Order: sequence, then C-alpha cells, then structure tokens
Amino acid sequence: MKKLSTAVLLLGAIWVAAQENEEKGKQIEDIIIVGNRNVKRTKLETPVPVDVISIDKIQRSSPQMTAQDLLNYVIPSFNAVRQSASDGTEHIDPVTLRGMGPDQVLVLLNGKRRHTTSLVNYQNTVGNGSVGTDLSTIPVIAIDRIEVLRDGAAAQYGSDAIAGVINIILKKNPGASASLTYGLTGRNDGDTYQAGVNYGTSLGKKDGYINLSLQLSHRGKTTRTQNHDLDIFGNNFAYAFADDPAAARAADDEKIKERGLTRDDFNFQIGDAQIRQGQLFFNAEYPFNDNFKVYSFGGFSIKEGKGFGFRRLPSETSNVVASIYPNGFQAVLGSQVYDVSYAVGAKYNVNNWLFDLSNTFGSNTFNYNVSNTNNASLGSKSPTRFYAGAHSFLQNTVNLDISKNINRFNIAFGGEFRFEQYEIKAGDEASYTQYDINGNVATEGSTVLGAGGSQSFIGFSPNNALKKDRHSTAVYADVSYDLDKKLNIDAAARFENYSDFGNTLNGKLAIRYEFVKNYAVRAAVGTGFRAPSLQQQYFNNSYADISTSGSKIVTKGIFSNDSEAARILGFDKLKQETSINASAGFTLKPLNNLTIAIDGYWIKVKDRIVITSNITDSRLDQFKVESGRFFANAIDTETKGVDVVVSYDWILGNGKLNMNLAGNYTETKITDFHFPENLETPQDQFFGPDQINIIETLSPKTKASLGLNYGIGKFNFLVRNTYFGKVIRDGYPFGGVQEFSPKVVTDISVGYDITKSINFTVGANNVFDVFPDRQIYENSYYGVFKYAPVQMGTLGNYFFGRLNFNF
Repeated sequence: MKKLSTAVLLLGAIWVAAQENEEKGKQIEDIIIVGNRNVKRTKLETPVPVDVISIDKIQRSSPQMTAQDLLNYVIPSFNAVRQSASDGTEHIDPVTLRGMGPDQVLVLLNGKRRHTTSLVNYQNTVGNGSVGTDLSTIPVIAIDRIEVLRDGAAAQYGSDAIAGVINIILKKNPGASASLTYGLTGRNDGDTYQAGVNYGTSLGKKDGYINLSLQLSHRGKTTRTQNHDLDIFGNNFAYAFADDPAAARAADDEKIKERGLTRDDFNFQIGDAQIRQGQLFFNAEYPFNDNFKVYSFGGFSIKEGKGFGFRRLPSETSNVVASIYPNGFQAVLGSQVYDVSYAVGAKYNVNNWLFDLSNTFGSNTFNYNVSNTNNASLGSKSPTRFYAGAHSFLQNTVNLDISKNINRFNIAFGGEFRFEQYEIKAGDEASYTQYDINGNVATEGSTVLGAGGSQSFIGFSPNNALKKDRHSTAVYADVSYDLDKKLNIDAAARFENYSDFGNTLNGKLAIRYEFVKNYAVRAAVGTGFRAPSLQQQYFNNSYADISTSGSKIVTKGIFSNDSEAARILGFDKLKQETSINASAGFTLKPLNNLTIAIDGYWIKVKDRIVITSNITDSRLDQFKVESGRFFANAIDTETKGVDVVVSYDWILGNGKLNMNLAGNYTETKITDFHFPENLETPQDQFFGPDQINIIETLSPKTKASLGLNYGIGKFNFLVRNTYFGKVIRDGYPFGGVQEFSPKVVTDISVGYDITKSINFTVGANNVFDVFPDRQIYENSYYGVFKYAPVQMGTLGNYFFGRLNFNF
C-alpha cells in the first residue's frame, strides 16, 4: 500500500508540474516501423506497445556499453544477467522479454530478420535450453535507435516473435562521431576499454548515404569469491555478516578438513569472463532515381572470451594428473566467436506500390579452446591445451514485401524463403578421447589411468559432429486502417511451411480507439508459434558436471532429439511451440510533454521446448554417461503481466528535465507437463525443481526504473534508480531453496560539453555497491560461491569516464 501511495504521489507531482509547463516544452514523437507496415504512425498511435530508445542520447550519459546492458536498465520487461562458470553462456549473455525465453524474442536489423547464435544454453542459467540472438555483436556506435515491440508478432514476422520483437535501426545520417570509454569496478577489476568511430556521408545526387562504424572493446575479468574477499580484506571479512563469524569460519574449516582438503584448494576464479571484441559495420542506400533505390547493410564481429570452469581438487585423482597439477587446477575456457551478416536489397515504387526485394545472410561460429587442464587418461603425457571443437549456424532469408497506401488503408503482403544450416565440428582427438595405459584409444575392459577428454569442457567428438539444414517458405498479408488517428485497426495472417515439421497458420487482430483527443484504448489478440531450432534438434555433447550425489565430478550427456538414446527412452520428435497472445491497455497524452501508457498482457504457450533435467536410466549405461538430458516439448506455460511507462519533459529554470518512470510485473506458471509414456522416471529427474525454478521464479517478477536526466547549459546530469524484485533460486539436487530480497541499483553521471563537438562524462553504475543477497551455505560449495548471478549480477559498483566527439 505504501508503494502504491508513493507511485500515486509521484504521478500527481508529474501531472501538476506538467500543467505548469505545458506551453514551455514540446515533444517530438518517434516514428516507428516495427509492429506493422504502416510507417506513418508514432509510438502512441500503435494498437500494441512499442518503446523507442534513442541510443545516442542514452549511451552518451549511461555507464552501460552494449545494447543489451543499455536495454536492461531502461526497459523493465527486458532482462539480461551475466553468468559465471557456465561454459559458452558466460561469453554470450542470454536476454529475455516479458519473462519468456531468449528464443521467444525476434531480433530485426533495419527491419530484416537477424540470425541467432549457434550456442545452446544448457548450464541451468536463465534461458536454459534456448538459443538466443547476441545483441553485443552490433556495435553501439553504429545504432541510431532501438524499437522494442512488447507484443506477440508471429503473424507478421514468423517464428520466435512470441514475446515480442527488437528492431535495431542503424545510423544513416552524414557526419562523424567518436567515443572513448574507460571504466573500472570498485574492486580494481573488470577494467573496460571501448573506442568507437562512426562516419556517414551522402552517396549520389539524391538522398543516398553510406555509414561506416568501427568499434573495439575490452572487458576484464572479475573475481567474486569468498577467498578473494579474504585475501583483500582480512580473514574475518567473508564472515562479517554471520551471526557468529568465528563459528561460521570454524564450521567451514571442519567440513573442508573432513574431505582431506585445505582452504587453498578452494581458491576459485568466479566472476565475469574476460571479453575482447572488434566490430565493423556498414549501412548504405543508393537511389538511381525517384522510384528505384538499392540498399545494403551488415557487419563483422569477432569476440574472444576467457572464462573459467569448475575447479578440480587434488583429491580428484580420476580427473587430475598429479605430476602436472599437484594442487589441482581450474581450467580456462577460451572462445573465438565470429559473427558475419549482410543484407542487400532493392526498392521500387510504381504508382505508389512499393516493392522491396531483399536477401539477408547471417552466420555465427563459436570455437572452443581449453587450457590449464589435462586429459587424465594420458597421465603425465597429457597436453594442457586443447582445441575442443566448434559449432556454427547459418541463415539466409529472401523477402519480397509489397505495400500500398489506399486512402485510409495500408495494404501489405509478401513472401519469405529461409534456409538454415547447423554444424558441429570435432575437436582435437585428445580433447574427447579416453586412452588406456598404453596410450591407445580405450575399449571396453581396458585399464585406464583416469577420465578422458579435456577436463572441465570435454571436446566435441566425431560422434557429435554433424551438419544439418532445413528450409521454410512463408506468405503473409496484413491490412491496417487509420481514421484520422482516431481509430486504428490492424489485421495480419501468415502461413509458413517448414521442411522438417510441417505447416503453421497464424493470425492477429489489433485495434486502437481514441475516444477523446490524446486519450486512447488499445487491444490485440493473436496466435503465434516458434519453430524448434536446428540447435535444439541436433545439439549433442558430453560434459563434466557434479554427480547426482554431489560428491564428485562425472561425465553426463546431452543427446540430440533424433538420437538412439532419445528413441530408446521414447522421446517424440520436436514440434513447434504454439501460443495465444492477448493484450489490452490505454495511452494518455494530456499535454505535449507528458505521455502515459499502461498495458496488460497474457501469453499462453503450448508444447514449450525445454531441456530436461539429468535423467538416470539403466538404458543409458551403454552410452557411458551417468545421466542424459534431452530437448522436448515438455511443458505448457502461462504468462501474465502489466507494463507502465510514463515520460515527462519539464522546462526547469534554464534547463530541461526529462523524467522516465517505467515498471513491469510478470508472472509465468507451468500449467502442464508432457512426459514420454515409457519413461519410468520421477518428475524431479525429468524436469526437476531447479528447472521449474528457472521458468517461474529465477527472474524478477517486478522490475522498475525511474530516470531523471537534467540538461542545463553545458552540463548534463543523470540519476537513475532501477528496482529489481525478489527472485528465488533452487539449488536442487544438492542445494536448497533461497529467496533473494529486492534490490535498488543507482546509476549517476555528470556530463560537460567542453566544446560544441566534444563532451566529457563521468559517472557510475551501481554507485552504492549493491549485491544480491549472499547465497545460503548449501548452495555455495563450502562458501566459495559467495553470490549467485541473479537480479543485477555480481559486478558491484563500476565507475567510468567517456569522451564523445561529434563533427
């Protein structure tokens, strides 16, 4: 009740101030292109909610440096959290919208479908079992604005648009700009460097242009372990918040001693991975005449990561070669991620019919290199560095879009052909092979010295290697009707055929009615779908993990959906997820400088694709794993929530104050489970409490942001508070359930225009050094994992300085 009263008072204050300043400030409406094919609407004239984020304005004063980090602090229904010790997932952050999965958000670049990564998240993080799009491959310096459609749009854009659409618009304006950023955490780690330059110029005699962007960045690793705090602050710091610090430390020592270990054995590297990245992007358009133009855009990104696996203790003789690592080791997982994309197209206008023919290509390749590890079966002859293989994903999309405005109608129709290919490549032989004591490949009955393969990340073997492809064909039509901005109606339908699972037909109807000038209601209902990705259908590997008993490191397996193991256990072939989306809300613009939007939504997903828990079944023994995991249409879910967005521009003194208040509440529940009929496995093995937790309660149900940006003279001041609601983390099968209390993170910055072309900004993210609650002991591995990467992550406070140049 107190929170509600505060919100009412805040809205009241905004209302009063708005009345006093109505004639002083004017707001320029953002024209949007996502959500419908009528490009004449503003974001308040759409029947569904759309956020328009001007990246140049926000990035200039914000501590965040990537697109996903920026969106995480300005759009409450958007979430991205850095993971740690999670193989490839700590190199590519999974992002979510409205509490759905990363693969239920479609990403467009300049309105064209962008490819996903080749990485499958399977380390029990947010987005477990999904394949998302890596927003960090697109340099911030190249982005003009980002449009976020917070509504299902599969009937318009096809697969993956169940939760919404993110459309990234590249810069095209002439001129030059550059940015230099340096940052460091309050613990003297996580150092960041970023340098970017953008140059645009006219092309041809008319409205042609070419825009080029180059960006280089570095993010240092962070260390957030209990022992790290002991090293820096003294032996009692890590226990300072315990009821009895001395007793807590003594209890830890006793448990460690029972295992024949010492504290030095628990010197883990846990924190953010090191990331280095280089990106080159372009955006161009050339008009031959008033009716015909060609365009092209795309870019190249290379990312090199350095993360850390789970530590191998010296007592684990089956995993550790004592002559090489007498004190055990913590393996380093290095990544090289290559991302390439380009689009080329032509637009032709004849009698006001607009034809747009385009081809869009994208590929993502993820290479694994493991170092500071061993193949224990080779003993002292083991190498300590391994190439562990790679996976790649390729997508090529051909579109023909035709549209025309006829009086108050906008008619659009067209078709799409898409080809996709997924490949897994084997690593070095030693990265996946178990050898006998003579150095030969081990066979049944051989005498071996220890576990085979590169420990921490076992390489892909020739048995894992594959190359699979598919294609799809789609036709669509949509019609929109605008009556003097009073009544807007959108109707869309899309038929799509996939070569690997068949047909799907989806439709959508949306309406907006302005019953009084600047006061409107809006609603939408539609069906949607998401095709199973090739990665979900065919990804397979062996990996090292903690045993079911929690006592040792063992080998587990992920089996492809078409594998013999899947057939033996009775898993069905993957099919598409289907959904029903409904939303309703209203928008208010009582004054030129005050806008309010409130939207509720409901999303029902049937046959949602997830990865199962570790299934132990005697029928898997032949595959030499302790347990197996499988992708399956295992659950149905229901998501409901509400978004609130308030924006107000206020002429205050000689300056201008922009206030943005945004909040989101989302709740997702699993409504049904689908088990293979002949799988004699309890639910906690098929889809356990930890997996249910990831879907339902691991992301904040409530998130809100209040940003105040004040510009006066040559100065600009930013204060932004972001509220992360409580989350629950289940450490099953060898941990406990913990509730993490809500937190508020404060960002601040001060900018100064040195000249008309040069701006200098300093500031901080999380200036008050807020962390998630400390983990309960049973989830912390003897206290080593002090924090879990939930809510705002484990970075702590971060300070930065940035120079911006505009020419």
